[in-house]
Amino acid sequence: MSLQGAAGAEELVFYVNGRKIIEKNADPEQMLLSYLRKRLRLTGTKYGCGGGGCGACTVMISTYEPASKKIRHFSANACLLPICSLYGAAVTTVEGVGSTKTRVHPVQERLAKCHGSQCGFCSPGMVMSIYTLLRNHPEPTSEQMIAALAGNLCRCTGYRPILDACKTFCKESVCCQGKANGKCCLDQEDDLFNKENKISTRLFSTDEFQPLDPTQELIFPPELMRMAENQPKRTLFFHGERMTWISPVSLDELLDLKAAHPKAPLVVGNTSVGPEMKFRGIFHPIVIAPARILDLSVVTRTDDGLTLGAACSLSLVKDILTNAISEFPEEKTRVFCAVLQQLKTLAGEQIRNVASLGGNIISRKSTSDLNPVLAASNCMLNLASRGRKRQIPLSDIFADGVGNNTITPEEILVSVHIPCSRKGEYVSAFRQAPRRENALPITNAGMRVLFEEGTDIIKDLSIFYGGAVSTTICAKQTCWTLIGRHWNEQMLDEACRLILKEIALPDSASDEKADYKKTLIVSFFYRFFLQVLQWLKTMDPGHYPGIPMEYRSVLQDFQTKMPQSIQIYQDIEPSQPPEDPVGRPIMHQSGIMHATGEAVYIDDLPSVDGELFLAVVTSSRAHAKIVSIDTSEALKGPGVFDIITAHDVPATNEFYYSDDPEVIFARHKVICVGQIVCAVIADSDVHAKQAAAKVKIEYEVLEPVILTIEEAIKHNSFFEPKRQLEHGNVDQAFKTVDNIIEGEIHIGGQEHFYMETQSVLAVPKGEDKEMDLYVSTQHPAIIQEVVAASLGVPANRIMCHVKRVGGAFGGKLLKTGLLASVAAVAANKTSRPVRLILSRGDDMLITGGRHPFIGKYKVGFMSDGRIRAVDAKYYINGGCTPDESVLVAEVSLLKMDNAYKIPNLRCLACVCKTNLPSNTAFRGFGFPQSALVTETWITEVADKTGLSPEKIREINMYKENEQTHFKQKLDPQNLIRCWNECMEKSAYYSRKTAVNEFNKQNYWKKKGIAIVPMKFPFGLGTRYLSQAAALVHIYTDGSVLLTHGGIEMGQGIHTKMMQVASRELNIPMSCIHFCETSTTTVPNACASVGSAGTDVNGMAVKDACQTLLKRLQPIINKNPKGTWNDWIKEAFEQSVSLSATGYFRGYNENMDWEKGEGQPFTYFLYGAACSEVEINCLTGDHKNLRTDIVMDIGCSINPAVDIGQIEGAFVQGIGLYTMEELKYSPEGVLCTRGPDQYKIPAVCDIPEQFSVSLLSSSQNPYAIYASKGLGEAGLFLGCSVFFALRDAVTSVRNERGLKNTFALNSPLTAEQIRASCADDFTEKMANNESASSTPQAISV
Repeated sequence: MSLQGAAGAEELVFYVNGRKIIEKNADPEQMLLSYLRKRLRLTGTKYGCGGGGCGACTVMISTYEPASKKIRHFSANACLLPICSLYGAAVTTVEGVGSTKTRVHPVQERLAKCHGSQCGFCSPGMVMSIYTLLRNHPEPTSEQMIAALAGNLCRCTGYRPILDACKTFCKESVCCQGKANGKCCLDQEDDLFNKENKISTRLFSTDEFQPLDPTQELIFPPELMRMAENQPKRTLFFHGERMTWISPVSLDELLDLKAAHPKAPLVVGNTSVGPEMKFRGIFHPIVIAPARILDLSVVTRTDDGLTLGAACSLSLVKDILTNAISEFPEEKTRVFCAVLQQLKTLAGEQIRNVASLGGNIISRKSTSDLNPVLAASNCMLNLASRGRKRQIPLSDIFADGVGNNTITPEEILVSVHIPCSRKGEYVSAFRQAPRRENALPITNAGMRVLFEEGTDIIKDLSIFYGGAVSTTICAKQTCWTLIGRHWNEQMLDEACRLILKEIALPDSASDEKADYKKTLIVSFFYRFFLQVLQWLKTMDPGHYPGIPMEYRSVLQDFQTKMPQSIQIYQDIEPSQPPEDPVGRPIMHQSGIMHATGEAVYIDDLPSVDGELFLAVVTSSRAHAKIVSIDTSEALKGPGVFDIITAHDVPATNEFYYSDDPEVIFARHKVICVGQIVCAVIADSDVHAKQAAAKVKIEYEVLEPVILTIEEAIKHNSFFEPKRQLEHGNVDQAFKTVDNIIEGEIHIGGQEHFYMETQSVLAVPKGEDKEMDLYVSTQHPAIIQEVVAASLGVPANRIMCHVKRVGGAFGGKLLKTGLLASVAAVAANKTSRPVRLILSRGDDMLITGGRHPFIGKYKVGFMSDGRIRAVDAKYYINGGCTPDESVLVAEVSLLKMDNAYKIPNLRCLACVCKTNLPSNTAFRGFGFPQSALVTETWITEVADKTGLSPEKIREINMYKENEQTHFKQKLDPQNLIRCWNECMEKSAYYSRKTAVNEFNKQNYWKKKGIAIVPMKFPFGLGTRYLSQAAALVHIYTDGSVLLTHGGIEMGQGIHTKMMQVASRELNIPMSCIHFCETSTTTVPNACASVGSAGTDVNGMAVKDACQTLLKRLQPIINKNPKGTWNDWIKEAFEQSVSLSATGYFRGYNENMDWEKGEGQPFTYFLYGAACSEVEINCLTGDHKNLRTDIVMDIGCSINPAVDIGQIEGAFVQGIGLYTMEELKYSPEGVLCTRGPDQYKIPAVCDIPEQFSVSLLSSSQNPYAIYASKGLGEAGLFLGCSVFFALRDAVTSVRNERGLKNTFALNSPLTAEQIRASCADDFTEKMANNESASSTPQAISV
């Protein structure tokens, strides 16, 4: 059958939100996400990563199965779903769930009212995941709920408030079901607090929630049911610009197609072919979609096992196995259990719902979690090709280790047979990944043993590993050698030796995790060994002793449970009038809009007439001369309009804020990989990206290429000035101390991973060189300044507008200005609107993140734990341009003391100039790095003196009114209160005893606990950086329009400003509206950075409102009984101005670096956090069990928003210190360019018990309403997890007699934890060293 036979392309028929869509020219390359956003203008579904890794684009798909008459609803990632696969399906997006125009759905309402959205960009995806679950299970269990969110990432909230909203739908009660004394935790709380300070633990009230009513949902379109039942099924053809999609209906037809097009891939869920085409540039002219063929979805059960169609989704397989396990006798289900265990953590729900079993097997990826266990279990594959059917063992397709496939190109996999286990047969599966859920494994395994009847003699053994080399491999020799042996220690030793010999990992060159993988390979076998011993004991306890008690806990993997949480804040004074909103937990003013998808971000703005799309072309060399740029091929591409280079910049291309410039387009040379060289503009983003890939740039490599801090030191490559602070007499003090330690710690960088990537829309006005810029930025004024300078026009022609930002964290400042200039230059040249939306991969490649950091220290102390002298040097990796790096270095020096008084101190900070993308501001701004160095030596002093870390912390903490090392006064009373309250709330000492007890009874699992104090100075160092202005208009109907210079990026600043205006004007918040931040209303506004937004803009708003009230006062005095509207009408008739600006001059801050003293800060925030963790010593995996945080943030203006900020920052800190790892190749190319490789915390990473309390009755005379700016402070507290892990590792090393000191770097990943828990298996690695060659990835 040829393609010509069906030249007439089909009409694609499907439904979206109850509306019928007939697409006459469906393009197989078009994904549902772009179709929804661009064609149907449904912009609630967001682009977050394009690879199915973040869940921002989650939608619900519903299909009808005529045979069973069942409707199936499932969630899926719209970014991976080809529209051609949706024939006959119904799609529901967030707009179809509910809107403010029709009815807000309970899921949307509760997410918003429980404060589950901050920046709001991930909220539609969250809503869709929860909504789909509720469509299938109106009263879900908390396990189902937490599983439903495993594929959704959020960078703002730390997940707790999202889960609070979820719990309101779950059928179990939300209470912790009593702790030790059987009282509910909420009742117990009362005993902890002194009665006079009225405290509150509720941030929302459930009584105002509308009930969930399943009868109100959109019905499945009856027309699609009729279509499915009555229409004869026929083959569908869709022809696109470059690709043809064929969807056959019978197996025979599929076999004919496969014979005709042996190279065409079969696509079911598109979760493997899709990312390959998108990220690796692999192109298939023809794809075959076999999902409609019933033979491929057959499920049959016999006594000897299950046969599952190859097109069955992984979710379906999961359900089938779960049912089988409950119905078959236990000894027959061991294979099923092992496979099911791998399925539970494989990807997220959205991927499992569409990905097929056959696809997972046939793609033969080394990262498949299923292949090792299926191969080990003797699963069979049923293959078919024209005129031929055969069955082969699954293990055959991995026969020589590398995918030498025994399947011919024209054969297809029809079904998979999973056998029942037999008597005396045991099966297990293992995996270790960078994150427990929704992450590809580092290494995984499947193992099976069969014993001679009634004995422990091995009759058959199979061991398969994945993740070690390019595909699944089998330890064949090992298995053969061990047949006939008894299952005992001797066998174990030999097995480990043989496995290591047989599974030779490729030269370390291609794999920097080689040692870790080898350790895991033997650790997994050891765990299997223990598990089987335990099973033998259950079969015949008299004969087999099983394993020692203290080994048993390691057989249990860590599970993700629904966290229990509590938030404690001080209630408002009873005397406060009910209409005054300050101090109340008020919902984010855009919360409902976030949840309904109506909140507009830059890429959601409707397309402007004549709009062009821009794609950037970036450097592929770290340091090179540009010899030539060949654009001829690119310009021939379809839809290409023009190519923009440095020559097209009318005025400034290089900005000198210091000696080295910040550059828009590279002109003669490139200084990092990812530097923008030129840009392509075309009629669609697809065409622009295709053309950008065709631009050819010729380079001549320049020396040296400097990537790491060590290389920068070697080549003396620094940004000036270097900064130093000295206090006391350091050299003298070192002579008088009892002990001196020296050490260094490496702290890796961190990617901002804001959910909304960098986005710009530039619209030229057509006269007077005016231009409107819609930008996702924290600093509209710098955008205006940089764009005006690059175009050579005065700033008054450039209008920059920001409605809201989908997360920023410091990453949308200067770099955004340069990107906005790229778009503005293009718009200027073409006189057309230009849209620039970076893909996630480009965003991570081009924009820098948090500075990698090396801290070297020498500390002198007395045997009683008093620290007398510290000499510290900090090296920070600034990247290729100065950006804010010197400022970061200064802050890291000013804040390095954290909470400790150090009498003699010298610290130096140098910024290294390297060939990496320039690093920039990131929440915490140098403090999270330098304070971690400090806490590291505090802990080492504890190790050396034999005192506990918390004792060393108490001894050296600031006690009374003192001066910091730069001579600023400080009153640490609240620091001590936070510390004591955290000690008490966390029941630290009794839990520490419990941890020690646990560690005595468990050999392979250990717990650790740590408590860390924090002093976080607030201030921007100079007065002009904290000035602010506001503009308030009152209209004659009494409504108020408010604007100020602050940017809403999730921290709730507009909500708080409305609370301020409401209190000052004495009117309800519902009368006040905030439209946007714009350079046209508030000029020269400072950036929203440094936690200062509310502080400074609040003062300005207050000033403006007071001005207005003063003008209204005479009118109010005349008519005190009148209403607000009466007064405003009267004021207008008396010609009283109803518009006012407000201004705040900024805090009087200064720092003299020559003298090393000053008042760079205005006040201090204090806090303490106690965290408890549990580690698995065999794999390095860990679980965050509990965290208690106490923070002093003055009087909270909005406790819900503030607690959300603390938790969100804390979870970002967990990411920084324990998970998020940036990898660069030796050529300086970033390897971690999306959520697949770069893991930020997910739902499974937050502590199982999470409590945050705000310190009561704390006042702050310096800021608005005695509040404190707290956006950044909480991040550092994440290091309490780092030190709890260190505590757990220490107890392992003590138990094993390892007394030597050990250094732990950040992020403290599973790999490091495993390597530090030295044992026989890591010893084997040390003896098994092969000569290592150049590494594949370097740490910078």
